[in-house]
Amino acid sequence: MASFGIIGSKGRMGQALASAVEEAGHTLAGGVDAGELPGPLALQADVLIDFSAPAALEANLKVARVAGVPILIGTTGLDDTNFAAIKDAAKAIPVLQTGNTSLGVTLLSALVKQAAERLGDDWDIEVLEMHHRHKVDAPSGTAKLLGEAAARGRGVYLEEKMESGRHGQTGARKSGDIGFATLRGGSVAGDHSVIFAGEQERLTLSHSAENRTIFARGAVRGAEWLIGKPQGRYTMEDVLDL
Repeated sequence: MASFGIIGSKGRMGQALASAVEEAGHTLAGGVDAGELPGPLALQADVLIDFSAPAALEANLKVARVAGVPILIGTTGLDDTNFAAIKDAAKAIPVLQTGNTSLGVTLLSALVKQAAERLGDDWDIEVLEMHHRHKVDAPSGTAKLLGEAAARGRGVYLEEKMESGRHGQTGARKSGDIGFATLRGGSVAGDHSVIFAGEQERLTLSHSAENRTIFARGAVRGAEWLIGKPQGRYTMEDVLDL
């Protein structure tokens, strides 16, 4: 049994995490939200789970580093500055950062990478995602995670091949691009599909989240795994040994 601290505890994910921690037989050290200092919480917890906001990430990493406690980051919408802070913190503590904590999505990512490796460059890759109307970032962190998996399979950098701004007279599709399409509406917890479109055939790999509870359970599973690990940067793929 371990003690979990939740950063972003009053949000929808934070509440789901509290239930998942209890369901897994662990204890809740407490939670903090915007305007509250996570320092005391870090000293009481065996592991921190952060589903807050990109603007708070650097401060949260510093607190975890000072306390010497591992941290799982599920916050999405991160930029290059955030990733640099994660890389720096991982020199001192174990850090698991992911765009999606679902175990199903983690396996889907591995399958996408494998498909991109095995299928030829003449197969076009498109990532389609839909979320609830309240989501503020696009494409979703999960969509980017899947796009990065496809890019790794192709041996390219997603930043150089990503196409997410189609509108108007765009011209023909560029060979090798990895396209993204974003849908928002209703209360959708998260639907993702990666479409491999070849000549006269199509392969679609998909995942549908019916409730955010799956993300909370996956986060708890990842945080459990992170406790006791040496300093370094980890992913959900490491948790499932993929």
